[in-house]
Amino acid sequence: MTPLSRRGMLAGAAALAGTGAAASSASPAAAASGARDDRRRKAVVFRDVRPLGARKAVDLTVVDGRITGGRAPHGAEVVDCDGRIALPSLVDAHIHPDKTTWGGDWVTRKPASGIADYCAQDVELFKSQSRPVGERAYGLMAHAVTRGTRAMRAHVDVAPAYDLAGVEGVNTARERLRHALDVQIVAFPQHGVVRTPGTAELLEEAARSGQVDLVGGIDPISFDHAMDEQLDLVFGLADRHGVGVDIHLHDRDEKGTKVLRAIIDRTRALSLRGKVTVSHVFCLPNLSDRELDVMAADLGDLDISLTTVAPNESLVLPIAKLREHGVRVGLGSDGVRDSWSPFGNADMLHRTHILGWVTDVRLDEELADCYRVGAHGGSDVMGLDRADLEPGAPADFVLVRAECLPQVVVDMPQRDMVVHGGRVVARNGKLV
Repeated sequence: MTPLSRRGMLAGAAALAGTGAAASSASPAAAASGARDDRRRKAVVFRDVRPLGARKAVDLTVVDGRITGGRAPHGAEVVDCDGRIALPSLVDAHIHPDKTTWGGDWVTRKPASGIADYCAQDVELFKSQSRPVGERAYGLMAHAVTRGTRAMRAHVDVAPAYDLAGVEGVNTARERLRHALDVQIVAFPQHGVVRTPGTAELLEEAARSGQVDLVGGIDPISFDHAMDEQLDLVFGLADRHGVGVDIHLHDRDEKGTKVLRAIIDRTRALSLRGKVTVSHVFCLPNLSDRELDVMAADLGDLDISLTTVAPNESLVLPIAKLREHGVRVGLGSDGVRDSWSPFGNADMLHRTHILGWVTDVRLDEELADCYRVGAHGGSDVMGLDRADLEPGAPADFVLVRAECLPQVVVDMPQRDMVVHGGRVVARNGKLV
């Protein structure tokens, strides 16, 4: 059997609708009326910025963590941006920070012939690490912040081999970074729900604990060999505990479409509209146009979102068709320097670059669209307000030196400043 690799298993691309920009000709001076109230509000003026690469530099005003179209309140802090481009911060819709060896010694990977082999190697790596999950995850998540990530959905392994150590560790990292990063945690049964006894009970404990936002699943037919049992259990947990669902689905053939149809049916039956995500979804590109129309219509009707990573072009999601039906699609890093692969860096700007590369885009608007999926696709999946630089939007943006947005996607310049909730949280690649 030919050994599998992450590149062989994981692929995809996504792009969602555009973004707007708004900037004010702000001034630190307050209006004559209401100045006393204004002084009690946290206000920052980011002076001399070019939103989305606009030719003309303006001042961007933030009050209480949100962009405002009005004048700056009296006493506002002023940050000189020296003509840099302001771009919406990015969202990592699919990452595994509990598995990472980021910041540690080099790990030599061994051959693997399937998911079970990778799971066994995950356990070996977990036992070999001197740094606890919380420290390793924090290092990677903090690095993501310095590269312009505002939010992430973290899939964290839950299995008897780990108990809830991963969930607890990533929660610790989430708390340390709460000022700079919004994090959703998925209790992810990487080792299978049914094939690994004890996992179902741990998923129940995680969902009941309040430490996770979603529960996951993995290839119910090809890996767990128990589609109905796995899906009934996972969807039952979501229904009882009020959490979301995010299921890994790698199958490329009719097994994948059978699982996807079963997910649609359970989402409808349990009234979980808007609370279900399917990751990877390799079966969709193989459908005929007619089959895809039917599937996409159901996904859109139930607001079932999809996430993808972009390691190659062979399994790119049919984004245009999905978009026609209102399906939300996010982009993610997946694993980063773990037992599955030595690659990955949790830099979502790099991931948008990869998305453009593997989908062979050339035009400026196509390159800009790659950025939009990195910025807005994941925020849509996570249920966050878009950081689109419009009045009222979260003041989550990144400042870079470049000519225009398409160039940023291609050149991946240094992130000079990263702003989260109107606060500068990173400068020149380091947290502040």
